[in-house]
Amino acid sequence: MCGIVGAVSQRNIVPILVQGLKRLEYRGYDSCGVAVHQDGLLRRTRSTSRVAELDAQVANEAVQSGTGIAHTRWATHGAPAVHNAHPHFSTGPNGSARIALVHNGIIENHDELRAELQAKGFVFESQTDTEVIAHLVNHLYDGDLFDAVQRATQRLKGAYAIAVFCRDEPQRVVGAREGSPLVLGVGQGETFLASDAMALAGVTDQIVYLDEGDIVDLQLGKHWIVGRQSDGTHRAVQREVRTVHAHSGAAELGPYRHYMQKEIFEQPRAIADTLDGVSNVAPELFGDQAFKAFKDAEQVLILACGTSYYSGSVAKYWLESIARIPTSVEIASEYRYRDSVPNPKTLVVTISQSGETADTIAALKHARALGMAHTLTICNVGTSAMVRECAHAFVTRAGVEIGVASTKAFTTQLVALFLMTLALAQTRGRLTEDEEAGHLKALRHLPSAVQAVLALEPQVIAWAEEFARKENALFLGRGLHYPVALEGALKLKEISYIHAEAYPAGELKHGPLALVTSAMPVVTVAPNDALLEKLKSNMQEVRARGGELFVFADSDTQISSGPGVHVIRMPEHYGALSPILHVVPLQLLAYHTACARGTDVDKPRNLAKSVTVE
Repeated sequence: MCGIVGAVSQRNIVPILVQGLKRLEYRGYDSCGVAVHQDGLLRRTRSTSRVAELDAQVANEAVQSGTGIAHTRWATHGAPAVHNAHPHFSTGPNGSARIALVHNGIIENHDELRAELQAKGFVFESQTDTEVIAHLVNHLYDGDLFDAVQRATQRLKGAYAIAVFCRDEPQRVVGAREGSPLVLGVGQGETFLASDAMALAGVTDQIVYLDEGDIVDLQLGKHWIVGRQSDGTHRAVQREVRTVHAHSGAAELGPYRHYMQKEIFEQPRAIADTLDGVSNVAPELFGDQAFKAFKDAEQVLILACGTSYYSGSVAKYWLESIARIPTSVEIASEYRYRDSVPNPKTLVVTISQSGETADTIAALKHARALGMAHTLTICNVGTSAMVRECAHAFVTRAGVEIGVASTKAFTTQLVALFLMTLALAQTRGRLTEDEEAGHLKALRHLPSAVQAVLALEPQVIAWAEEFARKENALFLGRGLHYPVALEGALKLKEISYIHAEAYPAGELKHGPLALVTSAMPVVTVAPNDALLEKLKSNMQEVRARGGELFVFADSDTQISSGPGVHVIRMPEHYGALSPILHVVPLQLLAYHTACARGTDVDKPRNLAKSVTVE
């Protein structure tokens, strides 16, 4: 969601800015733009098309400079339109643009600031909250951009990462962050800003992760950072410069039609990489001091959003049945806005693909404020804010995930959560050596098992042709496969725009059965587990109402194809780890249905990859 790139250099940085935006396209956006300091003036080019179109525009207009900023915007305040696209300008006393600014996040007091600035004579050209910041910096500017930005941030309420430069101070860019990620890149005689280190891949691998409240001054070959102190003042600070290999090669599409398809087929490797080096089950997999947190834990609280929430929902079944520890799973965006009963002996687990999900970070901070200090994150980005905020972490090794609809991040999250379950079970004396060996053997076989499921793709494609003509679908599951049904429905609605809902199969007769007709396909997740016979009864309820069943069944379930019943047989039953296998054909079904409908699979409408605002 929203990407920032900025640079100060002696060379023309416009190609770097545009390339950085291309590397951030996976985050989702609906407009983009670039602004530079050129010939003593501020110039900008904006577009509501893709970054490739912006690239053509800057080339056609001969935009070039050593100082500039660029942005991809995901609309919040104001429609996706050129006048709302970033960068935003604010005009100086002589009538020409003096301040250029880009912004990620949401300014909660923008209405109040807008009225104040309008009263001072500032004219607004957009409906965005971002333009308020540009005019505020301009209003406070008195010859020192860094000072103006520092004073402006004291007036802002909400979340932001900003990059600003001024017509009157060539070769200088100022950045600031609060609740939204921003990194500094250190090059040879040049400096960079970005919302994600990946934007700077191939430009520099020397990265500084800015802390909450930091303000950074970028100039030729040098930078200056002030950090917010506990009393609210700012003082000069030193932040660690890390070597970060954010290679762009992982973003190459290769022989695949879409990134989502590539990432679905990367799951065997991603799972194997995540399990690499795991020779036994131990709390130390989650950090050197994790044993005490696991030993002290009386319950587990999982905080997550979207797909990550569904992985946490699967983990609840594992944690309570294998580790025998009470577990609650909360939607992060709801958790901090309700009264809850905190227990200091709770292990708080956050789950996030990016590690920058604003709602989950806010929920984590809320849990800590309630006195729950044992925190752990399952995350795919080891340098993310979530990893830095939590006391313990397990970093999955899914690699870069470009498609907005998460696939390999989900299955690797499940692998990590299963390992956490085993570690907690071991710590609580609930795991024998034989059980541990059996679970580890099953985990090591997972990549091969997933590969066998991927071989079902041709059968799934045939189903997708049927689904592409539908506008609604039901997904059913029972037990720990109910969250898998939820994830399957989410995938279908995310990328094909088919309305899809998931229910525990036993809930059919309590309302959803009213929706069942021959026009409503009913997808059923049917593993050979203790609930199979109950599930078969639920399937008969669907058939009795003329509903058409599409069943992913384990090979030994005795469920056969027939009138109104379509069956794809899974290669094998996989016990507790079955959700990891059963979600894969649901991903394929969503993907191929979207392809058949001609939607933008990797960048579905209205959605963003990394949700860095509430």
